[in-house]
Amino acid sequence: MKPFDYLEHTADIKFRAYGENVAEMLNNAALALFNAMIDTSTVQIIDTWKVNLSATELEQLAYNWLSELVFLFETEFAIFSKFNIKIEQNKEWKLEAQIGGEKIDIKRHTFDNEVKAITLHEFIIKKNDFWCIQVVLDV
Repeated sequence: MKPFDYLEHTADIKFRAYGENVAEMLNNAALALFNAMIDTSTVQIIDTWKVNLSATELEQLAYNWLSELVFLFETEFAIFSKFNIKIEQNKEWKLEAQIGGEKIDIKRHTFDNEVKAITLHEFIIKKNDFWCIQVVLDV
């Protein structure tokens, strides 16, 4: 199974990310998010950041996760390529992640797009034989 696919969209960037479980799906969604901006193979793991989130619904947790990554990109001036995610579900969904990357280096990092926000337009999570999330990025 490939980690993600980019889909046709008139103005923004749309993708589907896949996984055998929720953590893998959200990992691949994060990779798709950053690969929409930059070739993540150019990102070195120099620093790590921690993210802890919770939500009553999985869709809200996934939206918050991707939005938090955009927030960190904008406020920390950092780009990421490694995502270690742990998911728990009891009364609510919980996500603990350690993300790896580095501060943006304009000499090495060439941006194709800049993601401004995660949208709720066509935002869907489904589970069949595997987990799938569909996301539209506002660029």
